[in-house]
Amino acid sequence: MPDTTTAPSPRSTVPVAARTDVWGRMLRIFAWLSFLAQTIIIGTGGAVRLTGSGLGCSEWPLCTPESLVPIYADQGIHGLIEFGNRLMTGVVGIIALVVVLLVLHRLGGRRRVASALWFAAGGVVAAAVAFGVATLVANIVAPGQDTPVFSVATAVLLLAVIVAAVRFTRSSPERRDLLALAWIVLIGVVAQALVGGITVLTGLNPFIVGFHYTSSLLLVCVTAAFLVRLYAVPGPRERAVPTWFAVLSHVTGLALAVTIVFGVLTTGSGPHSGDADVLRHGFDATVLAHVHSWPGYILAVLVLALTVSAWVLKLEPRKWLLVLVIAIAVQVGVGVWQAREGLPPLLVGIHMVLASLSAATYTVVVLHLKKPVTTEA
Repeated sequence: MPDTTTAPSPRSTVPVAARTDVWGRMLRIFAWLSFLAQTIIIGTGGAVRLTGSGLGCSEWPLCTPESLVPIYADQGIHGLIEFGNRLMTGVVGIIALVVVLLVLHRLGGRRRVASALWFAAGGVVAAAVAFGVATLVANIVAPGQDTPVFSVATAVLLLAVIVAAVRFTRSSPERRDLLALAWIVLIGVVAQALVGGITVLTGLNPFIVGFHYTSSLLLVCVTAAFLVRLYAVPGPRERAVPTWFAVLSHVTGLALAVTIVFGVLTTGSGPHSGDADVLRHGFDATVLAHVHSWPGYILAVLVLALTVSAWVLKLEPRKWLLVLVIAIAVQVGVGVWQAREGLPPLLVGIHMVLASLSAATYTVVVLHLKKPVTTEA
């Protein structure tokens, strides 16, 4: 049955990425930058953890109680690595905001962008007010103690972004798919800033660290989905593969998700906690490594079966499945290699980044299970 959730308007009959005006080019550039930045921050976040720099900045959003930036004489290289990752978060956020504004401009012109900027200003003011109120309450209730007032302000800002996303997406006359994906990325970046702060304030709790990584991986997938939809013909869509193939594809997605979850738990049990004094969550890392590998091998077999079937039947997602089978094969190889070598930090970091790229490629495959509805002349 055709999917009619993205019906085109009369002036939206070609992919947004096919438009050659300056705004279309800018949107393409920043969409790719968003994907690259989300992937890079997986690497920088991994570097923080793998170099033991998770508490290189002991405070959040300040680096120390007295300074926004690290003091090399006191914190050394660990402070620089952690602060560099925080700066990367700012870069990711700016790019995500630009993508939202460019999509709004594409769909509603300057007036739409101006309205969004006014809404953003209101959100910043609300966050500032929340910060002031939280500071006042903290001074009354717990004078002289460290309280997470910045977390309160960030939470209010996150709420404002969510409200803006709902408002502008619901009122958009077309391409709500693009607008929703762009907003999800921006919401995710703000939420990740909040989670990052909580991670530091809880002393690198391994479960929160794992959630932090998984959320980043999902944002890589969302930016990949945005790119696919950006280059896709808008309008109703219908299934481009047999039912059994679609079902097997989603089963493969489940295997991928289980593999990633157990991979996160395995890393959380291993030696790379982010700081020498941080305790792990107590699971047996050796046992978890084996449990993590089982769904990984099942995933490899499923992806190989899908790839062979897609090429034999000449199905729509066959080229991306070929990319996915290569990514999974490399990922399995790196996983086995790092396990046999005693988890060297560089290989663990590569494994983390490859996991996000594998998940992003799978996302692209799923989005190619459907195609634009063909109309008879």
